[in-house]
Amino acid sequence: MDYFLPLLSSFLISFITIRLSKPIAVKAGLVDFPNSRKMHVGAIPLVGGIGIYISILTASMIFIEHSKELNLYLVAAALVLFLGGLDDRYDLSVKVRLVSQVIVASLMIFGTEQYFTSLGGILGPFEVYLGLFGTLFTVIAIIGGINAINMMDGIDGLAGSVSLITFVSLAFLLNRAGSDWVLLPILFIAALLAYLMFNLGWHRSLTKVFMGDAGNMFIGLTIVWLMVIGTDSSSNQAFRPVTALYLMAIPLMDMAAIMYRRIKKGHSPFKADREHLHHIFERAGLSRKQTLFFISAISVVFAVVGCWSEIMQVSEWVMFAVFITIFISYNWTLQNIWKILKKLKSR
Repeated sequence: MDYFLPLLSSFLISFITIRLSKPIAVKAGLVDFPNSRKMHVGAIPLVGGIGIYISILTASMIFIEHSKELNLYLVAAALVLFLGGLDDRYDLSVKVRLVSQVIVASLMIFGTEQYFTSLGGILGPFEVYLGLFGTLFTVIAIIGGINAINMMDGIDGLAGSVSLITFVSLAFLLNRAGSDWVLLPILFIAALLAYLMFNLGWHRSLTKVFMGDAGNMFIGLTIVWLMVIGTDSSSNQAFRPVTALYLMAIPLMDMAAIMYRRIKKGHSPFKADREHLHHIFERAGLSRKQTLFFISAISVVFAVVGCWSEIMQVSEWVMFAVFITIFISYNWTLQNIWKILKKLKSR
């Protein structure tokens, strides 16, 4: 299939919507102000997520074959976008956000009757079937994906770039398997590129916008849902469940590690702080552009390894063992990062 027209349409709709909605966002108070954790200058419109959603909604209705699953996805995406928009405007409590995310996830799962049914052979020769636990596992996975992307949105371009890498990987694997859902990540690739033009200031005429919680939650929901579809063994499986870990490695590891550190300190796992990976890179002396480059490069490495392992059919238990080893090393390194940097500087 020729993907040029869907790509162009999604890009243009996203670009135009973001540009036109900025003054509306300012009048509605949908802007982000700097504070102790946010170091940007001035009030930045939070319209990136809205522009991306309108682009995906419009382009998918034109280029993707209509189905019950697509309609339910678009409704759930609209709900999570609305929730994120309320959070952007009124700073909702953690409980309200989590309950709303559970409702959205349940709508997707029970409406389409699709969910993770197996974790594959991550423990060896025996497949780990989830059975009835699959619905609960999928709800947790969706909430995790939503919040993992949300937690990555700490510096310009980071959440968008990491998500873009994941969508490229998903598009590659879904296209390889001949999945009908391949157009969805392709539309996101174009819409995100348009957003990044504003967010990273690719031209002086493009004033900065942020994705906001609305965009982060919408993207996180979509990524996990495409993973549910891609790993579905009842149809033409595009990739194995363990491969999904590699496609979203950095957001997942950063979220898990920082929640572990917060709980260890006796804090809420959802308490905001400046201990994320990008904050540590900055405090170690890297500029924001350097931090964006290095984290994006690491994400590319994980995604390439995941796709290569899928193509070569590397044993699932080997892939899982490697991922867990990397995560443990990653978590230990971040817990001891200042001691490590001090020793390196002393040398």
